Amino acid sequence: MLSRIAESLYWMSRNLERADDTARILDINVRHMLEADEGATEEMQWRPLLTIVDADEPYLERHPDGQVTVQRVIRFLTQGPDYPSSLYNSLRLARENARVVRDRISQEMWEAINEFWLATDRHLQAKLQPWRAAEFYAYVHREVALFFGLSQSTMMRGEAYGFTALGSLQERADMTARILDVRYHLLLPDLTLVGSPLDYYQWGALLKSLSGFEAYRRKYHAGIRPIDVVEFVLLDPAYPRSLRYCLDGMERALARIGYLPDGAVPARMQALREHLADVSPRGVLEQGLHEYLERFLTLLADLTGALQNDYFEAHMADAADAGVEA
Repeated sequence: MLSRIAESLYWMSRNLERADDTARILDINVRHMLEADEGATEEMQWRPLLTIVDADEPYLERHPDGQVTVQRVIRFLTQGPDYPSSLYNSLRLARENARVVRDRISQEMWEAINEFWLATDRHLQAKLQPWRAAEFYAYVHREVALFFGLSQSTMMRGEAYGFTALGSLQERADMTARILDVRYHLLLPDLTLVGSPLDYYQWGALLKSLSGFEAYRRKYHAGIRPIDVVEFVLLDPAYPRSLRYCLDGMERALARIGYLPDGAVPARMQALREHLADVSPRGVLEQGLHEYLERFLTLLADLTGALQNDYFEAHMADAADAGVEA
């Protein structure tokens, strides 16, 4: 497989997963605006979303007054043309990468993502009001689920499928870690409070933003406790958005692709595996959840760089060796 094809497959699914994750956190915030504490300002409710997606500085560049409002955040993260990771740009890039690899994905997958993009492009030409946003985000969830469902049922299980699965799972792990880091810090800044009675609504919103509320309730019957949330989101191998599940899936995807000899990817994967191995929820909390997740995100970013060097930039070197413009 050509490296540029592999890269397009990887970023096609990664951008699609990013769009879905962004829609997910926006959806939960929109739906729970009316249930928030009376003393909670718009900034208190919506600034955490900017932090989760690492958009604080780009948002400030767009809005120099620094004021955070529901309408501004929704527009910036959903429609913002000058924010590269906005939902609009993520879907545009996912569709563009899918166009490049039309001969490597199924016809059903191409038709689904193309129609999805065209409908989204039309829908987001107009200003998206908060009371209409939840309906649009639900539409995004359905269409992304349709695309990945088609990939499961129509793609051959080879290299192309491996790069597609890898991009999706890596982006999902990244967003899971960011959501838990930011939300946990806001809900429980004092670790001495672990195990105390909790605000059921706030913790439920955290789990819902990870599509894990119902699954968590089926597994844990003692209510929502921080230590159980950490165990579930970090270490549960059966929960599709846990860090462990994502890492297991990434290893299976790389096995389908095949490692490069002497490449950096195996070492980066081993570092991630060791970071999750032999840890307990209480041990993570005692050493500092923020520090633990920050280290995980650093290792995940290192893996992205290794993939770029070992797989995606290879076609440039090959072209240079052949005296051809890359």
